[in-house]
Amino acid sequence: MITTDIKQAVQLLANNEVIGIPTETVYGLAGNAYSNDAIKKIFTLKNRPFYNPLIVHIKSVDFLNDVACDIPDMAIKLAEKFWPGPLTLILKKQPHISDLITSGKETVAIRVPNHPLTLALLAKIPFPLAAPSANPFGSISPTSAQHVASYFNDNLAIILDGGICEKGVESTIVGFDNNQPILYRHGAIAVETLEQVVGKLQTQISNDTKPTAPGMLSRHYAPHTPTFLTNNVAEQLRAFSGKKIGLLLFEKQHLDQHDIHQEILSPTGDLEEAAKNLYAALHRLDGSRLDVIVVEEFPDKGLGKTINDRLNRATKK
Repeated sequence: MITTDIKQAVQLLANNEVIGIPTETVYGLAGNAYSNDAIKKIFTLKNRPFYNPLIVHIKSVDFLNDVACDIPDMAIKLAEKFWPGPLTLILKKQPHISDLITSGKETVAIRVPNHPLTLALLAKIPFPLAAPSANPFGSISPTSAQHVASYFNDNLAIILDGGICEKGVESTIVGFDNNQPILYRHGAIAVETLEQVVGKLQTQISNDTKPTAPGMLSRHYAPHTPTFLTNNVAEQLRAFSGKKIGLLLFEKQHLDQHDIHQEILSPTGDLEEAAKNLYAALHRLDGSRLDVIVVEEFPDKGLGKTINDRLNRATKK
């Protein structure tokens, strides 16, 4: 059931049930982060491998010490600058944080979501929320309550409806090694923005066996329809001549192909708008009974790096 009833959400979470919640990035599957029963339900619902850790959502930076310890000064600086918001920090976990959440690691992923409905929910519960994206493992992330319902309507008692996600792509993830910041996932805060605060970031964004953070697997965020990323749209379209083609473009329509299902992410060439619209467009294309989806490569700057990261993982076989 899609609803805005926080009271019902509080009751379900207190009973170790899993619900759908909105954030500014994507919708999440949320459960009590202090309950192994709830955590196991999240992994089962998503069919997510237990080696892929979850993100813990807290009320505010004031609660960071409840879940993390030995926190670097640079992490505090980033939290104070970007929370609530689409930044996840990888920090040494408090001993009571379940190994299920962290996939057995001594570090835990933490953020404060910037959505009024979920912040109101967090304010009414005495525990943080473990909440990965509300999609089956590897599938397109959800940016509306209806996307979540299409995946899990028979398995969730409620999905809190917070409208369309403002950012539309997952949080940026940063960790630390000897107090040096490391980028583990491109996300809704561009690398260039973070580097203005902490200096140059090292990058470790791929690991298929023991990921430090969510979103590091090479195959992820993927439509069911075969999808191809290209920097030469015309050439790729010729290769699929005679097929039913979906075309995902940044700002300009491909005028020579009027019979192709085209999605334009930002007519004005705004990368933030494109990121917000990305997953919804992929959902529409994936539901259009196409033979293939052809995706235009984005400018490799700002949020274009994030979009390209998602598209590269969505198109890997």
